[in-house]
Amino acid sequence: MTTTAATDAEGSGAHPRFAEALRELGLGHLVEQVRRFPDATRTATEAAAAVGCELSQICKSLIFAADGVPVLVLMDGASRVDLELVRKELGADKVTRAKVDVVRETTGYAIGGVPPFGHKTRTRVLADRSLLEHDVVWAAAGTPYAVFPIAPEDLVAHAGGTLVDVRERTA
Repeated sequence: MTTTAATDAEGSGAHPRFAEALRELGLGHLVEQVRRFPDATRTATEAAAAVGCELSQICKSLIFAADGVPVLVLMDGASRVDLELVRKELGADKVTRAKVDVVRETTGYAIGGVPPFGHKTRTRVLADRSLLEHDVVWAAAGTPYAVFPIAPEDLVAHAGGTLVDVRERTA
C-alpha cells in the first residue's frame, strides 16, 4: 500500500472510525496493513480463505447480551463460544447472542465487520485464550470486506480484554 493509504482510511479498506481508533491507540502503522477483499469476509471461513491463513488465526468479535448488557467475546475462528462458560465468567443469570440492532448500536459496526476495538461504546471484553496459540491473528477492520493482522497479545491489550476459557469443548 502507498503512504496515502496510511493516512486515508478509504484507501486502506478500514472503516474510517476504526482507522481513527487505530491511530488514537498508537497503532496507525496497522492502517496500512489492512487487507481489503472484493468479496465479503463476514464469516471466519471466508476471512481465512481470503487471507490464506488457518481458520483459528481469524479473530471473531462477537457481541452477546449478559442479563441484557452487551459484552464482546473475542474468539478464534475455528471455535464456538460456550454461552454457559461466558455466563459463569460474568456471573450473569442469562447470556444470549445480541440482536443485530444491539450490535450496531453498541459497536457502530455491522455484523461481519465488527473489529475487536474502536467501538462506539465501551463494553466488557472477554478474550479466549485460544487466540494466543498464534503469533498473528486477523480481525475485522470495521467492514465485512477488510481485515488486519495483529499479535494476539496486542489485540487483547488494546481491546481491554480479560483472558478466559470460554470456547466449546468437543467430546
